[in-house]
Amino acid sequence: MHENLYIGTSGWSYTWKGIFYPEELKSADYLPYFAGYFNTTEVNSSHYHYTMAKTIQKWLAQTPAHFNFAAKLHKEITHEKRLVDVADQLEKWMSRFLIMGDRLGPVLIQLPASFHFKVEVAESFFSLLRDKYPTQPFALEVRHKSWLVEESIEMLRYYHIAFVIADSPRWPKLETVTADQVYLRLHGEEKMYSGPYSDEALERFSYMINDWLMDEKEVWVFFNNTIGGTATKDAEKLQKMLENM
Repeated sequence: MHENLYIGTSGWSYTWKGIFYPEELKSADYLPYFAGYFNTTEVNSSHYHYTMAKTIQKWLAQTPAHFNFAAKLHKEITHEKRLVDVADQLEKWMSRFLIMGDRLGPVLIQLPASFHFKVEVAESFFSLLRDKYPTQPFALEVRHKSWLVEESIEMLRYYHIAFVIADSPRWPKLETVTADQVYLRLHGEEKMYSGPYSDEALERFSYMINDWLMDEKEVWVFFNNTIGGTATKDAEKLQKMLENM
C-alpha cells in the first residue's frame, strides 16, 4: 500500500466475532489482530474519557511500528465547552496522546450538529491549537451547513487544519482539501453506521484518493459503517481497488 495512505475503521472494539474476528479470539487480542489487516484506526473512546497513558502504551506495544492512530478529541472540548476556554482540557488530552510520537495521526475534532460557524470562536480555537501544537495534524468534522462557506474553509487552510470529508445520508457534505492531510469519514451510503458501500461509490473514492496521493497528500480513510462488520469488508475492498490502480 502507498506509504501516504492509511485505511481503517472508526474503532476496532465491536461485536465482529465470526464476521471479522475469529470466534475464539479474546477481546484483549482484537487490536493486534486488526493491525494485521489495516494500518490505522480511529480511537473513539478518547471522545468520552481521558485515556490513561498506560492504555496508550499498551496499544503501541500491541501493534507494529507502521500502524498509526487517529484519535477523537474529548467531548468536553467540542460538545460541552464548544471550543471556548479549553486550554487546560486540550493540554490534558494532548499530553496523553503525544506519547504516541510519530504514530499519532490527525487528531479528530468532531463538532455536534447544533454547532454553527462563529468566526471568533473558530479563530480563537485554531490559533490555540497552532500556538501549542504547531506541527500536529488536526482534522475538523462539522455537522452544520453554516461551516460550508468560503470564510470557514479559508480559515482552515490558513491554520493547516484538514476539513473532514464526511460521507453520510444525514449531514451536509463538502469535498474540499484544506491541509497536507485529507481525512475521509465514511459513515454509511444509505443508512447511518450500517450497510455496505456500493462498488460504484468505493470506486469513486478510490479515484479521488489516487488523485490526492499523486498530489502528494497524506490520505486517511475511516469506515464508520461498523454495524454488522461492513466497515472491515469495505475497507478491505477499497484497499484492493487502490492496489490495482
